[in-house]
Amino acid sequence: MALAAYKDLCIDAVDPARLGAFWATVLGLRTDPLGDGDVVLRGPTPQHAIWVNRVPEPVTVKQRVHLDVHADTVGDVLALGATPEDLDSFRWKVVRDPEGGELCVFERETVPDYRLYELGVDAADHERIARWWADVLGGTFGTDTEDGFSWVDKIPDAPFEGIAFAPVPEPKTVKNRIHWDVYGDAGALVAAGARVLAELPRWTVLADPEGNEFCVFPETG
Repeated sequence: MALAAYKDLCIDAVDPARLGAFWATVLGLRTDPLGDGDVVLRGPTPQHAIWVNRVPEPVTVKQRVHLDVHADTVGDVLALGATPEDLDSFRWKVVRDPEGGELCVFERETVPDYRLYELGVDAADHERIARWWADVLGGTFGTDTEDGFSWVDKIPDAPFEGIAFAPVPEPKTVKNRIHWDVYGDAGALVAAGARVLAELPRWTVLADPEGNEFCVFPETG
């Protein structure tokens, strides 16, 4: 039985209006500016929402969580303000958003209206952390022993295909600039291996067994 249900995504930004406009166009969402300067990107369901929240610190290291997106061509994403990082080494194109955060562009012959393909997460032990999130979210665990990565797909309510966990040698050193929120019980998640980072009036900030931050909201919302 799943311990939590997928709720939405959050992205840190020095300039939420600018970065929100970029991601709204890249993903096929609409912008909803908030009175405090933050921005919400909205789509056809509540789970499509992406909260773009102001933070003071800029990107300083490679992001351990990034977005993979569908596009006609990488040129379309570059024209919106992205900059090239590595366009030749992989079957996808690695670029940086206007604030320097990495994303991967998968060029498609047919592009869906909503263009978030999957979440990419760096991992110390990709199989262990993928199994953990599969159990938490009620998704399906998979692993590729040849290429050495794992994933969770078929996540109930998630409006993208899955979360891919890839091994990296470097440890986590700073707060992730992208995280996802869930509905669930914080105590049950802690019992399963998460730890509490902060308790706020409406939600609790937790870290998964590899230190990735996520927020849990009461199941009533």
